[in-house]
Amino acid sequence: MSDLTDRLDSIAEEIRLSLSAKDAAREQVLPLCREVIRYSSQAIRAVHRQEFDSAKELLKTVHDLLSQAEQALSGAPEISNIGFLRDAQKEFAEGSILVSLVTGSPLPDPAELRVDPAAYLNGLAEAASELRRYLLDGIRKGDLSRGEELLTAMDDIYNVLVTMDFPDAITGGLRRTTDMLRGVLERTRSDLTLVIRQQELEKKLGKFEGNIM
Repeated sequence: MSDLTDRLDSIAEEIRLSLSAKDAAREQVLPLCREVIRYSSQAIRAVHRQEFDSAKELLKTVHDLLSQAEQALSGAPEISNIGFLRDAQKEFAEGSILVSLVTGSPLPDPAELRVDPAAYLNGLAEAASELRRYLLDGIRKGDLSRGEELLTAMDDIYNVLVTMDFPDAITGGLRRTTDMLRGVLERTRSDLTLVIRQQELEKKLGKFEGNIM
């Protein structure tokens, strides 16, 4: 063999070992991310059922799973921003933020959740969209006590997100998610306004009928 062949074989073996380690880390992280997404979805459903303790326990499990994923990638930091990990972080952020908004607890930040800033912002947008569902569930039950509060929270979040004017490659497609939130916000404002006006009209009619009698 020539010196070039020996050198190529040596380089190829180093690269092969490096890529094998990264591939092994990726294969270890994939199932963890799937579990993160599954448990986060369950937590969000628990919030809508107002099972807040259950939601918090599920999110603790998610946090542990993400810690395991982070540890698995410690030797391959260059693949830590792969799509499925960001998606998992986004789902965790969404669930955690939704719990804080609905229960009135302090809003967690990306550092506290240990998630990528772009994943956090997209999770924030989707949590705001989930508030619409929570608000409408309250309306169907005849409870408007938190309607204005939740709508204001949605509005505040949207107003922050529209200031994040960065390329999609950096924000993970935040512009599209924010545009979708704007539509959700407008529909929610319209629905809540209609219900409040109907309620006010019913009260006036009730008083009017009472005066007649």
